[in-house]
Amino acid sequence: MTGWRVGYAAGPAPLVKAMSTIQSQSCTSVCSIAQAATVAALNGPQDEVARFRHAFEARRDLVVDGIRKINGLTLSPPEGAFYAYIGCASLIGRRTPKGMVLDDDAAVANYLLNEGRVASVPGVAYGLSPYFRISTATSEEVLTEAISRINAAVARVE
Repeated sequence: MTGWRVGYAAGPAPLVKAMSTIQSQSCTSVCSIAQAATVAALNGPQDEVARFRHAFEARRDLVVDGIRKINGLTLSPPEGAFYAYIGCASLIGRRTPKGMVLDDDAAVANYLLNEGRVASVPGVAYGLSPYFRISTATSEEVLTEAISRINAAVARVE
């Protein structure tokens, strides 16, 4: 249910209580359609779950392998999310072909968007500088093209 913003948590009571406090201040409720869809997804047939899990693992592995081959970027394999937080510390302070200095991860994400034509979110939006985030919840073809564009853009940084 990618993008539906529905979830649940289990864990130690103090942690779940703290998570509930934060969640209650960031989201007022989940719409009834998403709630009904979630019930159907959890109670309905589960035969597609394994197929989807394998597809998401393959996409994750494709991104991890591709990013690891790009000089200047780092990526620890995501352990459960369909996002990859890519380290870009070695790009900070370097110059784009147009002479702009990449001051921070927001500048790196902006450069990748404008010059590499790859949308990403700067890590600063999540308190995770210097990283940028990409989604792996798309086709392998799109991910392969994105990695190629990121590689080409990073190779042009001086």
